[in-house]
Amino acid sequence: MNFRISLLLFLGYFFPVTAFPAERPNILFIMADDLGYGDLSCYGAEDLNTPNIDQLAEEGVLFTDFYANAPTCTPTRAGFLTGRYQQRLGLDNALTYQEMGRGLQVGAPNIARDLQQKGYVTGLCGKWHLGYDEGRTPLDQGFDHFFGLLGGNHHYFQHMDRIGVPDLWMGRESVKSDTYTTDLITDCAKKFIRENQKAPFFLYLSHAAPHFPFQGPEDRDKVVVPKKKSWQIGDRETYIAMVERMDEGIGEVLAELDQLNLRKNTLVVFTSDNGGDVHARNAPFSGGKSTLEEGGIRVPCIARWPGQLPEGKTLQASAVTMDWSATFRRLAGIEADSTREDGIDLMPLLTNNDSSLQDRALFWRRKSGPKRKVKNPGRAVRRGNWKYIENFDETGETLLFDLKTDPGEKTNLLEKYPGLAGELRKELDQWETDVAYP
Repeated sequence: MNFRISLLLFLGYFFPVTAFPAERPNILFIMADDLGYGDLSCYGAEDLNTPNIDQLAEEGVLFTDFYANAPTCTPTRAGFLTGRYQQRLGLDNALTYQEMGRGLQVGAPNIARDLQQKGYVTGLCGKWHLGYDEGRTPLDQGFDHFFGLLGGNHHYFQHMDRIGVPDLWMGRESVKSDTYTTDLITDCAKKFIRENQKAPFFLYLSHAAPHFPFQGPEDRDKVVVPKKKSWQIGDRETYIAMVERMDEGIGEVLAELDQLNLRKNTLVVFTSDNGGDVHARNAPFSGGKSTLEEGGIRVPCIARWPGQLPEGKTLQASAVTMDWSATFRRLAGIEADSTREDGIDLMPLLTNNDSSLQDRALFWRRKSGPKRKVKNPGRAVRRGNWKYIENFDETGETLLFDLKTDPGEKTNLLEKYPGLAGELRKELDQWETDVAYP
């Protein structure tokens, strides 16, 4: 039997159905992987088409100054699920392939578990990258359902990871398929929604695309071999095919909401886990994935909730991935708790143009771990239009930029404003003390 068909049949009895309290919205959180800031038509891309994501922007709110929690995968995903700076968990850097003993804390609070306890059916379709071992996998972390990959990336047709280990799962069971990963993730999401249309649901739709290996939907026969250079070889044309197929799948999922009359009851959020890597377009910013430049941490973000959020609105206030966790908790009726959250509820900003975020500081840090040495280590803070960066590489460079006049971070204003740089440095020091991992 075709795997996509057997997947749908399996999912047909996997998901529970409960009554839907009208005051609590469904939540669909869509995260792309390594998508560049400028790689959507609605963010200025001219060489690709993303009509379905563009429609979300037309019908909702588009952020211009939205940030990932980190410039790489695992840290941002940890920030989203916990609603906290990932440094508190010791997750400054991404998990390696088949790495045990690290990831989300066993039994600790996260948005999936919190919503589950509030009566939401919770599902993850796609990439996890937050732990392989017992207690850290999705079904151990508050998800009623998981279908996808545990690691950071896998072959889009053969579904083994970069070191050759099979990595496609239905719950706790390893499964096989030769169907394109993006299509499998789309099928999972559609079926989850269909089977839970009468329940409040939280679906984390976590695409693997457009992360390497660079394989478009027609690249079944392309040579991509674990542990070989071919795993990361690609071009812009292939990257575009991956993004456009992801957009097609998202369109199918949004159509499912419409067909089931769930559009008005569902908050949809789209974003990326970090800036784009090779072949991506991060314009108008410099840098990319794995850097603390704007191109590494500023990402697209769009939110749609008909009747609750305005249509066609553009927001310039700074926000960050972990804010969505706090937002979802408030919508589910969970009270704010500063001992459990570093993010903030975005609904006042989205609905009332709340200006209280203008002076908010956001922090980033990138450093090596015991099992992973990273490139471009350093730390950064943004407050208002100002951004301060300290690089911990061989250059030891310290930088200060006015992002309002210099979004490409070309002119270092450190010597012109040493006092301001000193203030931001002190804020970084205090933040590092606050989030120190035991």
